[in-house]
Amino acid sequence: MGNKWDHFYKKSYAQRLQLIADLVGLSDAQLQLIHQNEDQVSGELVENNLTSYPLPEGVVTGLIVNGRHHLVPMVTEEPSVIAAASNGAKLLSAGEGIHCAIPEKLVSGQVIVKHAEIKAVSKFVETNRQQILNIANQSHPSILKYGGGAQKVAVRELSPTFLSLDLSVDTGEAMGANIINTMLEAISNWLSDQLQVETTMAILSNFADEEVVEVTGQVAVAKLASKSLDGRQVAQRIADASEVAQLDVKRATTHNKGIMNGVDAAVIAFGNDWRAVESAAHAFAARQGVYKGLSTWQVVGDQLVGEMALPVPIGFVGGASKVLPLVAVNQQIAQIHHSQDEMQVIAAVGLAQNLAALKALVTDGIQKGHMALQLKSLALSNGATTQELPAVLAQLRQIANPNSQTVKEILKTIRR
Repeated sequence: MGNKWDHFYKKSYAQRLQLIADLVGLSDAQLQLIHQNEDQVSGELVENNLTSYPLPEGVVTGLIVNGRHHLVPMVTEEPSVIAAASNGAKLLSAGEGIHCAIPEKLVSGQVIVKHAEIKAVSKFVETNRQQILNIANQSHPSILKYGGGAQKVAVRELSPTFLSLDLSVDTGEAMGANIINTMLEAISNWLSDQLQVETTMAILSNFADEEVVEVTGQVAVAKLASKSLDGRQVAQRIADASEVAQLDVKRATTHNKGIMNGVDAAVIAFGNDWRAVESAAHAFAARQGVYKGLSTWQVVGDQLVGEMALPVPIGFVGGASKVLPLVAVNQQIAQIHHSQDEMQVIAAVGLAQNLAALKALVTDGIQKGHMALQLKSLALSNGATTQELPAVLAQLRQIANPNSQTVKEILKTIRR
């Protein structure tokens, strides 16, 4: 008799759900919740589909990028992220707000070659450069209709054993993973035949150092004043915190996580691969051999000036963006019309998020604003209904360190 979990993906939805329910003892209420969130689109996107997992979506207001106002949808479970991004956007909204530029947008990939002589392969590639680019484009002929196609090819020595043939491709409005993988496999096969070498693999790279958004923004020092510090003191503290993120990997990691709080939430809202953006960002932060903060801030006259270079490997079309109906809605809300718009808006959110986090850290501390927003999550996660929420929050705000037991005791009182 075969294992009942064999070929699980071939079973009907009802059969899969029943197997899971029987194994772990799901209650009727739990099964009902799964059914309420199940939809046919999710079933086509992932294998062994069970249900959809909804996350809250909110909107950042006040973001100005290259002189244009944007509302930016963000998908996140973290209560303070959207509030912080909106706060940072407001601070940076003077004049033209945040300025972004994209020097180039090329997707890169590699053919890994084993046991080949670097000089021979380099000479061969140099001699046959145009043919290699042609082979790439011919493997995916439609690329020339909506993108520039294969643009660059180079060879690097990785070790005495391995070489990398690097291909860079203009994929137009698409993220381009499938496009470049098709091209790389065609080049790999041709290279193996021509040079009689072993190619270990052919795959895109998520390093994305040719899809970088350069971001700058500034805020008047006077706007940064807090109850206990004047604006210049706050600005200098933000600059100091930024410098520490260039010196210490522990601080740099958290500094960059704050940036990615905003970036990831926007990437998800636009139906893109946030894991690719995360990996690209963190690799880029360590590109010089030491992991550093992605952004820097410094006081220049009466302005606090922020700068950041951030890889944003996304696509405006293709992938989940055409399958998830909310993506098109979110693109319209944000008033973005092509991939470079989207890249710039996402990166701008990251800088705004970073400014708000640093300001909170060097003034009141991160917990004051963070915990104020966490109180809702605390109340809801411990059984408060939306109707009970105002009364519960009013009492929680009077307590120094509320916890789950505190909420339960408040609910008992209210429900009497």
